[in-house]
Amino acid sequence: MPIIPRIVVLLHSKTYLMYNQIREDVLFIILFAVVTAMAMMSSCYLLFRQGNAFATEVTPPVRLRRWTAAFFASIALNHVWYMPIFFLSSSNDIMMIDLIGGLLDSMTVFPLAIVVLFAILQDRRRPLWPVAVMMAPLVVGNALDVATLNYACLPLLYIYFLLTCIGLIIYFVYALRQYSRWLHNNYADLEHKEVWQSFVVLAVILLTFGIYAFTHVGPVCQYAMQITCITLICYLLWRVETLSDLSIPLQQSPSAAEPATTDEKNMDDYELPQTIHDKIEPLLQQLCIDTRLYLQHDLTITQLAKTIGTNRLYLSKYFSRQGITYNTYINSLRIQHFMGLYRKAVDSKRPFTARKLAFDSGYRNYTTFSGVFKQLKGQTVTAWMRETANFAKSDFQNQQKIVSESAKTDFVDT
Repeated sequence: MPIIPRIVVLLHSKTYLMYNQIREDVLFIILFAVVTAMAMMSSCYLLFRQGNAFATEVTPPVRLRRWTAAFFASIALNHVWYMPIFFLSSSNDIMMIDLIGGLLDSMTVFPLAIVVLFAILQDRRRPLWPVAVMMAPLVVGNALDVATLNYACLPLLYIYFLLTCIGLIIYFVYALRQYSRWLHNNYADLEHKEVWQSFVVLAVILLTFGIYAFTHVGPVCQYAMQITCITLICYLLWRVETLSDLSIPLQQSPSAAEPATTDEKNMDDYELPQTIHDKIEPLLQQLCIDTRLYLQHDLTITQLAKTIGTNRLYLSKYFSRQGITYNTYINSLRIQHFMGLYRKAVDSKRPFTARKLAFDSGYRNYTTFSGVFKQLKGQTVTAWMRETANFAKSDFQNQQKIVSESAKTDFVDT
């Protein structure tokens, strides 16, 4: 017998056996119901609640909330669809429910998961039609299985699904690099904005989810799939609650008209006129450094450009010609401010904490401050303070020695 028909027969028999086993497993049925309820409640929460219940200081992206709510609803409805299997005994009825469930997955759960990943990246609004193109073979293959009432296409669909996942991973690695560059070019503070760690976690969860969805050949896999769903729901809720809406600051109108080339893709090709470049530096000194505007938390490049009377593109190109990003520029000023505050505190011998000085230097998170300090200065805050304190102590001792020797000389001369 050829390999694919053998796999089809094996899948059919194992699927029927698996559903017979979980039908008698009360614990699994309870877990299944819990996941269904969690997904539906999470969907309603994201759709109907105004603002966050947990991270109240964060304004989340509305688009991400809606797509995530749709994704949760698809998980809940998918679970509702599979519930009759717990009460059916006919192998053909079970197969039909299972096959249609796979078709529904390929039409709702999988594409919505990809759209949610797209929505997390806020540097630009990506078109959604490629998602439909990617999912089309899965939909067609599952539809053929439903029409013929067998699993003939499933092995090929599984291979296609894995290849699609590999392609998506490659794309998102590239997209995340672009997104990180966009963040550093536009924002001084990256709290509640960076997402690469989330993508790693979500990619692992969704890949696990997809593999189990295509290879559910035992109760253990079904338990793992439900636990994966719970993990995914909880993690996505946290991500939506803690991710800032980045469309708000960049929608402010700059005081100077931007040239036609404002697309992020074309910024590298735009040449900043030398006359404009020469004007920006004194304006930054006068209106950013001298006024200590850089201490303002969550200061965006658009706000700074408006303050100095230029636009975001010109200012971004100015920093690019200096070989730095906007994020590096603002944080360098803040770190210098911190170092100045520290030296003054040491010289005046007044009590202080590094956390308080970091807060006074424009930071709201000490972990963020320490990470920026190490990145810019090449050493930890603690090491720098210890080194500075030792240098100050040594300098003081040298001064005392010079004064003492001078006094001895004066005494001898006398």
